[in-house]
Amino acid sequence: MMRLKMLCATALLVVPLSALAQSPGQSSNPAQSQFSAVMAQEIGKIDSQFLAAAEAMPEDKFNFTPENLNVPGSKLKGVRTFAMQVKHVAADNFSIWAPLTGKPEPAGINAPAGPDAMKSRTEILKFLRDSMAYSREAVTGLTAENALQMVEFRGTKMTRLSLAVLALTHMNDHYGQIVEYLRLSGTVPPASR
Repeated sequence: MMRLKMLCATALLVVPLSALAQSPGQSSNPAQSQFSAVMAQEIGKIDSQFLAAAEAMPEDKFNFTPENLNVPGSKLKGVRTFAMQVKHVAADNFSIWAPLTGKPEPAGINAPAGPDAMKSRTEILKFLRDSMAYSREAVTGLTAENALQMVEFRGTKMTRLSLAVLALTHMNDHYGQIVEYLRLSGTVPPASR
């Protein structure tokens, strides 16, 4: 939690909120503030990277887990499969962004693990794409004026900006993990090609 607070404080120092206040004509979407447009741009970057990496894993290796490598002395027992990693990120995308919409998270998300019945690569990748569209929609309501407004998230109060930072750092963290899964399974990550 302290790390998240430091990231938010840094973001506030680096990008003055007053410079990101809504300015007519600054965004391609007139209903979107310049602040949310900047956040949407950052979301788009990580979404593209993450989706490309998720799609790079072949179907026959989609349930790969480093546990199966049986590396002596490793602590890999019980780690998520590649499919579970992707499903987890998608479920948490919905869960983290929901408070910014002012609505409860969509039914059946089952965050943080994702829907139990969802197993196929096709279903999981669609779930991921849907969660990314949801995040882009949710961020349109983020403004310099409401960024520090407190919202309820998993039994605690956080600022809207903190949730946006959490969503981005969460995806970046898991992006690093799935890149390692790709390499360990013999697949070159798209960003390294």
